[in-house]
Order: sequence, then C-alpha cells, then structure tokens
Amino acid sequence: MSRITWVFVIIVAYVLLLTACGAGKNEEVQSGAGEESNTTANEVVIKAKNWEFDKAEYRIKKGEAVKLTLDSGSGVHSLAFKDLKIKELHSGDSEVVTINEAGTYEFFCNVMCGSGHANMKAKLIVE
Repeated sequence: MSRITWVFVIIVAYVLLLTACGAGKNEEVQSGAGEESNTTANEVVIKAKNWEFDKAEYRIKKGEAVKLTLDSGSGVHSLAFKDLKIKELHSGDSEVVTINEAGTYEFFCNVMCGSGHANMKAKLIVE
C-alpha cells in the first residue's frame, strides 16, 4: 500500500476509536436512579487516572440519593457498572442515583486506556 493509503487508514481508525469512546452517552438510567436535584446531600467523586481508581471501594447508604461523579485526572476513562442499570459515566459526567438494594456492585473503566486497563476495577458498596 502507498504511504497516503496508510495515513488515511490510521486517521479513520483513530476517528472510530474516539467515536467509540463516547458511545452510550445518551442512554437512560433505568433502575435506581432519580433526576438530579439541588437537594442531594451526598456526592461520591470517583477519581480515575491511568490504570486505577483512587479507591478500591466506595460506600453509600441504601435508599439515599447520591450524586456519582467521574473525574479523570489523567487519561480518558469511562465508568460502567456490572450489575446496575446506571448509565455509563464519562469524565466530568455526574448522575444522581438511588439504589434501594444493599450489596456490592463492581464497576470498571469502559474505555481501553492502556496496558493496565483490565485491572481498572473498584466496588460500590451499598449498606
């Protein structure tokens, strides 16, 4: 292949990667979430940097409205929950949720962020 064709292929691949990283931003919250309000007393800021979250566990109380916020200090990250139907959070996004069932819910980075991406997991513990 010619050099111009390779450059074109690389640019198209890069654009597709960036588009995929932003997918799912318009999904609706289906379970346990409420609309954001000014009366939310609790906020959990989940800080992400390359290949790790700032904590292994985050704790909230069952039945209370909590504002979840993802803050990416370095790299591009997104947050997805395994067992909750909460929309994916991208860097800077917030979502007010109310989880009515106690338990431990694992979440993970949903954007391929490098060699340590597979280990980028943490837990939300609802007490």
